[in-house]
Amino acid sequence: MKCLTEYLKFHTPSHRAYVNITPQVEQILGKSGVKEGMVLVSAMHITAGVYVNDNESGLIEDIDQWLEKLAPFRKDYKHHDTAKTTGIRT
Repeated sequence: MKCLTEYLKFHTPSHRAYVNITPQVEQILGKSGVKEGMVLVSAMHITAGVYVNDNESGLIEDIDQWLEKLAPFRKDYKHHDTAKTTGIRT
């Protein structure tokens, strides 16, 4: 059985960003030599997520507005302080 593990890192300029990773996943899949099977894409950070949908600007705008209503960005959230006490770089 063939398998390959790759880690992708993204640094975004804003508190919320949508990054289309399809080209990177396709490149890694091609490099793996796997012709049939599954690809696992997992966000390795608690404040990141992966979703599968059309890369359509109207849909992304709707999702962005919904997320802002659900969890509005605020600088005073306590989880921002966690990195200061644990030594984690944000």
